[in-house]
Amino acid sequence: MNHPWIVYLTAYLGVRVHRARTAPTRGASAVEWVIITAIIAGVALGLATLIKTLVEQKQSDLQNSFGGGGGSGDGNE
Repeated sequence: MNHPWIVYLTAYLGVRVHRARTAPTRGASAVEWVIITAIIAGVALGLATLIKTLVEQKQSDLQNSFGGGGGSGDGNE
């Protein structure tokens, strides 16, 4: 275990681990990014559901105001 490469790699890795443990945290970690993305996706899904419901209600109101619509579109009603 006294080979120069092993001594060098052990020292190098020791320095890297020490720097990683003592470095100030900058930016968001992967877990924080996942949480932020999940919140944004949840809000988007909620808004899409709300918009879909409002559009379907308006469509129903329009169909009822025109007597049900429901024609085949070919003019033979």
